[in-house]
Amino acid sequence: MKTNKSGRTNRKSGLLAELMAAQKKRTGLIRLLTLGLGAATISQAVLMAEAVQRVFVEKAVPASMIAIFAMLLGVMAVRTLLAYANGRIGLRIAADAKQTLRAKLLRTLASNPLIASRQGQTGGKVSLALDTVDEADAYFSQYTPKMIEASIVPLLILAAVFVLHVPSGLILLFTAPFIPLFMALVGIRTQQKSEEKFEQLARFSGTFLDSLQGLVTLKLFGRAKRQEREIERSSLSYRDATMDILRVAFTNTFALETIVMLGIGIVALELALQLVVFRSMQFHAAFLILLLVPEFYNMLKNMGTAFHGGRTSLGAIRNIETALTESAAGQASADNEAADEIFPALPQAAAPSIELCSLDFNYGPDMFRLQAGSLRIEPGQQIAIVGRSGSGKTTLLHLIAGLLPPSSGEVRVGGRRLTRAHEDSWFRHVSYITQHPYMFTGTFAENIAIGAGREVSREEIVRAAEAAGLSELAAELEHGYDTLIGDGGRGLSGGEKQRLALARAFLKRPAVLLFDEPTVGLDLHTEQILMRAIAELSHGATVLTIAHRLHTIRHADCILFMQQGVLIGSGSHDELLNTLPQYAEMVDIQREGVTA
Repeated sequence: MKTNKSGRTNRKSGLLAELMAAQKKRTGLIRLLTLGLGAATISQAVLMAEAVQRVFVEKAVPASMIAIFAMLLGVMAVRTLLAYANGRIGLRIAADAKQTLRAKLLRTLASNPLIASRQGQTGGKVSLALDTVDEADAYFSQYTPKMIEASIVPLLILAAVFVLHVPSGLILLFTAPFIPLFMALVGIRTQQKSEEKFEQLARFSGTFLDSLQGLVTLKLFGRAKRQEREIERSSLSYRDATMDILRVAFTNTFALETIVMLGIGIVALELALQLVVFRSMQFHAAFLILLLVPEFYNMLKNMGTAFHGGRTSLGAIRNIETALTESAAGQASADNEAADEIFPALPQAAAPSIELCSLDFNYGPDMFRLQAGSLRIEPGQQIAIVGRSGSGKTTLLHLIAGLLPPSSGEVRVGGRRLTRAHEDSWFRHVSYITQHPYMFTGTFAENIAIGAGREVSREEIVRAAEAAGLSELAAELEHGYDTLIGDGGRGLSGGEKQRLALARAFLKRPAVLLFDEPTVGLDLHTEQILMRAIAELSHGATVLTIAHRLHTIRHADCILFMQQGVLIGSGSHDELLNTLPQYAEMVDIQREGVTA
């Protein structure tokens, strides 16, 4: 997938083509209704001209006009219904297109949540999925129906005018192109301005949401006034971008009205000369043409207004395209993999080997980069990952867990490459316990059962809770295992959340266990409970633990030492003490801390 300007344009066209291809039946129906609309428009003008001819020229009695007036009302009603139907179909097309765009965006953001969370502000992503997608509405609800109407109705009217009077038809033919020409010139400018507007909106939304989320911190550090000025600056930038688009819109409207008035005026002058001076035309024909000409230009003018909105919508779609394109490159290789089982016929308790093959990862240009190189972890090994804060320990664990795609190299599990296509198979055999496990709104039992990935009995939940040291806590709760736990796990301490996460793992009995500093911040008693549960759970499994405490590190089968994003050493505790000065220095600091 090309990421240059032309590549984005090609992808944009492809996305629009995909969205419109799904609406072939509806656009076909709009074309059919538009033919009827054109016929109704011409019929209405014919009946009106006939009525005026009879009343004012032929002096017909009112009783003889009842049939003509009835037909005229009927044709006007049909025309109104056809125009309304086209509008309704356009709204349905827009609703489906926006639903598809939002689904694509949500799938893209959800496919790599860790990368997405680092690529920009949350407010910007919310604005993209809500405001920007809504701005794309006009392309489908207005631009598409109006363009179809403008490609059919004016041609029917032009043909009718040519039949009635060739010179008037020629005037329409030569003046009409000025409208789409001007629309194209203005449309290019409109799209550029709309892209700037959506960038400003995303920036403003992100700044505002970040400020709300961190308001207490801003107040405590005396940065509230500075952030207030930043919000004001972002707001003014968005205002200026919006006003630029309105300025273009008003200019567009003025120019279109001028062209339409000049066109109608030229035709009216030519008809007046033929009717009054040269007396070469009948009143009925001249009046009928004078009724059809405004309809002709109004169709083109409406197309111009819709074109302006459509170009604005294309600016919104361009931003959506950029977000989709940035994620597409990371998914391309995974999409080519067969969605087969990475562990064919692997027993639930069997631990696989894990290999890192020239593994390299970076979050983006000029951002943190991890170089893990090549390494093999044997089945059932206990691995400790150590290093200073910011050295890349958690990133390495995310790569092994399959939560991040490598920038280069690969992770191999059981001798097979781990790709996105293997996620379901891989995650059935993995448990990842972080420092802050998330508790969902629901009962105590439901929060444990979520780890099984299957239907489990109450007895299984109770056994898992007992194994994780939660039986006493469950007995103290007001409704036992049926006690509701609030959003985010309110009412549970950090150690209780960690034990609940372990209970989930006991239900799952994974082949690979990943721990991200599970005992940090816990008291000694809670830590001992956790360590006993982890030891029992780790039996027969491959375990990788990010660890800081010396007693956890020294009992590992293999220690991986990270420094500034690079895996600089691996081996047992004694081996690293003798061969890696950085590790020895870290151990000395740990020992001094314990002694103190």
